[in-house]
Amino acid sequence: MTAKIAKRPTTLNDGRELIYFDDADTTLGDERSVDSRTLDPRPATATMRQDILTGEWVSIAAARQNRVFLPPADQDPLAPQTASNPSEVPALYDVAVFENRSPSFGPALAGSENAPAGLDDLAELGLGRTRSSIGRCEVVCFSPDHEGSFGTQTESRARTVIEAWADRTEALSALDGVQQVFPFENRGEAIGVTLHHPHGQIYSYPYITPKTQRTLDSIERTSPTMFQDILDFERAGDRVVSSGEHWTAFVPFAARWPIEIHMMPHRHVPDFASTSEAERDELAGLYLKLLRGVDAIYDTPTPYIAAWHQAPVNRARDTFRLHLQLTSPRRSADKLKYLAGSESAMGAWIGDVTPEAAAATIREAIERA
Repeated sequence: MTAKIAKRPTTLNDGRELIYFDDADTTLGDERSVDSRTLDPRPATATMRQDILTGEWVSIAAARQNRVFLPPADQDPLAPQTASNPSEVPALYDVAVFENRSPSFGPALAGSENAPAGLDDLAELGLGRTRSSIGRCEVVCFSPDHEGSFGTQTESRARTVIEAWADRTEALSALDGVQQVFPFENRGEAIGVTLHHPHGQIYSYPYITPKTQRTLDSIERTSPTMFQDILDFERAGDRVVSSGEHWTAFVPFAARWPIEIHMMPHRHVPDFASTSEAERDELAGLYLKLLRGVDAIYDTPTPYIAAWHQAPVNRARDTFRLHLQLTSPRRSADKLKYLAGSESAMGAWIGDVTPEAAAATIREAIERA
């Protein structure tokens, strides 16, 4: 890790891990308050059930049903603790990462009761199959402020978040039974966020996700250089929206969503932990530029899902490349694309906007921003 960004690990009062990441230009001191809350025991690890029609696993995490929903600023669970707000983060911070109190996966890991016995075990098909939802889910707080998103942060803060993604990717990939690590940001009520606080999450799955498995199948059917082939193809066309020395962002050839942008590093890296200092430095500014452009398309902020796809922990490290897929259902200033019969029921997508027209709109918005 760069010497300029400080990492300060600690624990919450129920044993969950909390890590502070201080900006390179932080104004904070070295000390942090201790969590003095009295907390209930953590809920039991959820249970996965297999869908025999697809072979996919569904985590039934009922404890999440009671999570906080759009609280006022004085009860924000991601703000620094105060006497009247016993939040999840005891001290003022720049960036804070902690284990989710009601996770979809974890806290149990491999070796626990009914845990998956590896990928071959999960690949078998049968009626009524269950396994414990081992893994870990973490919350990444981008700022102590009550409102905002990644795109509203300073470049220094963006760089700190990227450092946190890299650090946590490496740490979570080393946990027993974790097969894939996924950093993401949900932004906007139209996406379904339950907190306005600027934050993202990191899921650590006990399996390779269905989306990734389909990509691995495509690599197998085409070429081990598929991601480089995609990058070369897009950089030679008219759908590039932003680029630098190390990264290129583009609207993909077969975009599904009204706003869809992919971003890819120019060299092969499987995950954030494998990126260089120069790649992380450039990404901080380029990603902010991209997100601010997305917000400038219309007069109000754009809802989106920013999904950072990383290679599985134990497979395809030399062929699956780290990349962003940012998608938004917003198809006009006051209309959303809803996934109705064809998309939701059959997975058969119909695009509302040509990718070339979308790329032109996004490029113009980036210039305005």
